[in-house]
Amino acid sequence: MSATELPSSARIVIVGGGIVGSSVAYHLGAMGLTDVLVVERGRLTSGSTWHAAGLVGQLRSSANITQLLGYSVALYERLEAETGQATGWRRSGGLRLACNAERWTEVKRQATTARSFGLEMQLLSASEAQDLWPLMQVDDVLGAAFLPTDGQASPSDVAAALARGARMKGVTIREGVAIKGVEVAHGAVRAVVTSAGRVACEKLVICAGQWSRAVGRLAGVNVPLTSIQHQYIVTEPIAGVSPGLPTLRDPDRLTYWKEEVGGLVMGGYEPDPKPWLAEPLPEDFEFRLLQPDWDHFEPIMVKALGRVPALREVGVRQLINGPESFTPDGNFILGEAPETRNVFVGAGFNAFGIASGGGAGMALAEWVVKGAPPFDLWPADIRRFGRCHLDPDWIRSRALEAYSKHYTMAWPSEEYRSGRPLRRSPLYGRLRAAGAVFGEKFGWERANWFAEKGEDANDRYTYERPNWFDAVGREHRAAREAAALFDQTSFAKFRLSGADAEAVLSEIAANDIRKADGAVIYTQMLNDAGGIEADLTIVRHAKDSFLLVTGTGFATRDFQWIRASIPAGSNASLIDATSQTAVLALMGPKSRCILQALTHDDVSNAAFPYATARELVMAGAPVLALRITYVGELGYELHVPVEFAATLYDAIIAVGAPHGLRLAGYRAIETLRLEKGYRAWGAEIGPDHSPLVAGLGRFVKLNTGLPFRGRAALEAQRAAPLPRLLAGFTAASDIILLGRETIYRNGERVGWLASGGYGHTVGRAIGYGYVRRAAGVDADFVMSGDYTLEVAGERAPAKPSLEPPYDPEGRRLRV
Repeated sequence: MSATELPSSARIVIVGGGIVGSSVAYHLGAMGLTDVLVVERGRLTSGSTWHAAGLVGQLRSSANITQLLGYSVALYERLEAETGQATGWRRSGGLRLACNAERWTEVKRQATTARSFGLEMQLLSASEAQDLWPLMQVDDVLGAAFLPTDGQASPSDVAAALARGARMKGVTIREGVAIKGVEVAHGAVRAVVTSAGRVACEKLVICAGQWSRAVGRLAGVNVPLTSIQHQYIVTEPIAGVSPGLPTLRDPDRLTYWKEEVGGLVMGGYEPDPKPWLAEPLPEDFEFRLLQPDWDHFEPIMVKALGRVPALREVGVRQLINGPESFTPDGNFILGEAPETRNVFVGAGFNAFGIASGGGAGMALAEWVVKGAPPFDLWPADIRRFGRCHLDPDWIRSRALEAYSKHYTMAWPSEEYRSGRPLRRSPLYGRLRAAGAVFGEKFGWERANWFAEKGEDANDRYTYERPNWFDAVGREHRAAREAAALFDQTSFAKFRLSGADAEAVLSEIAANDIRKADGAVIYTQMLNDAGGIEADLTIVRHAKDSFLLVTGTGFATRDFQWIRASIPAGSNASLIDATSQTAVLALMGPKSRCILQALTHDDVSNAAFPYATARELVMAGAPVLALRITYVGELGYELHVPVEFAATLYDAIIAVGAPHGLRLAGYRAIETLRLEKGYRAWGAEIGPDHSPLVAGLGRFVKLNTGLPFRGRAALEAQRAAPLPRLLAGFTAASDIILLGRETIYRNGERVGWLASGGYGHTVGRAIGYGYVRRAAGVDADFVMSGDYTLEVAGERAPAKPSLEPPYDPEGRRLRV
């Protein structure tokens, strides 16, 4: 076959020859797959890879994303020797400065996170930092963090080495070939149509950078990214700058630095970024840049001059203005698209594609071949997006905000402001008038907390106690002592119906769903390795009719996973019913009194026991009431058609007032569930963790003999020592736990907190994390240790427990 001829078919077609596409190709080749075709519209790296700055940092707020970036570093260190192609990789280390007290707290917490994830980040004084980076002035620097294993690379050279490695392993790469169309049949990709002909394929991998959104549309796939201009300068050589100079991040001045041929590269993330508004993006934008915008860059330059005065005396070789793809939340996009089977995406790398490229390519290659990534990559999973992320104007607005926050303080619980409000409960206006301070999840406006008259109804962010702490405490205590009302309309709700519905659910649900009609079943859904793919509530209406309720942010993910698990030919239909009903959660010891006052039906404990559902008429509204709780008290989820929601709400408020009913928000839900030890998917549980290590074995039908997905893996895990076990930890009330604090047992690091917060009833800081040991972990090992938690570099004593600190017997929710 000639260098320009295309095969008529390929098992896997990759669109895009930048660093990510080349990395996917390299790793597919390494897995022994040679029937792989890479098509690049222009030449390799000609989109945005070639003009990337090339800094390679590893630490992120997710352990697994940090692991993925660490893989990139390990790959780049060996790649030149393997392929014979220079990569420009240098492990020079990375410095991060802190110039005020709050930033120093943030940096110290980042150093703790690094230790939690197995990286040794060193905390330095200003003078020690200057010793590593002599050109900078440090009069305003309080301290710095240094990660010795960070570094820098030549983006084009790394991509070229990956492409050469892919070719060496048998992968076919064709340049000058553009994608013109994608053929889809029966919901799955069948072929790509290119400028050089049609290529039949089993799987399609879209790694087309800023053009991924357009390529995705050809396959019926939404790739929510946008193009933003990003500028940096390259200076002439500067005396004293050597190749071993660490990379430098100076977030309080919004700038980053690295050595480049004896000079410096300096760029930044300005608070007023400019989008690249070309629509559509030009297809011939190959090895091209946008016009330099010195006026826009000037504020960054002024900040930089204050840090490196030598910059005033040196010439600027070039101001690079290269557009890059950015996403609405600042994380990249990986995984199989939910709309079309066998279409995968690796795009939207938010200007850290070089740092991510090696690991992202490895993970996506495994995803393509094995149907799942090597470890949980939920922060980057394309299924975190949904139908509220289709509008390019909304995507651009939110991505510009995410860009502008790149170097601002990463506050705990911080909310985005752009593109809001988008999705609103029918109770939004009433809640707002009642003092609600809203957050946003999956496009939904959700009340986080309620300000009383005279209180500041805005979030004021800090690493200390936030301004909503007392308000959340009020709401928390109301749920424990009287009653609280939560608007949880944003719950994702699916209906599964058909003659085979029970059989389908029985196979994918770890708990036994063969209960009496009207049962409410809490269950996990597992992958073949026993990991938790979904954590949800199932309402059994009948053998052929079920309601599934899951978390707001998991709507796309869980729907796609369940739908994909329905065997072909089964008489079972899954529909998304989220928008049909509002949900009011009435919780607390007085909730039954309030409920009974609004219905003629008997809602006594005998008539309406725990974990059951009933159809009620309340204040004239038809209601599906679920006696279930996520706060650890007697309570009811009231599912009501949206047109009745306001009427029901008004009635509950009126009847509940004499009982001490209080409106409450999602931040109170978090403190309540931490006290009760309820797990949260994406925090304590997920695809890497089985119910056995998460302490959820009682919700698994292992003792029934019934088959279910993941059973074999759990049986094998049960027969051997567990590798880790989820434990709760309490600490003194003045300790602020946020998650990612390092867990030490008898002075040895054994894990980190997956979540953290405060228990307003128990009066203690609370966190949950896995205790790990290579030789295995059991309850005796967990409970026999002497524990401390590292919080911002300081050790605090902590008490472990395998039971929740509040109502461990679960009596209060069953009364």
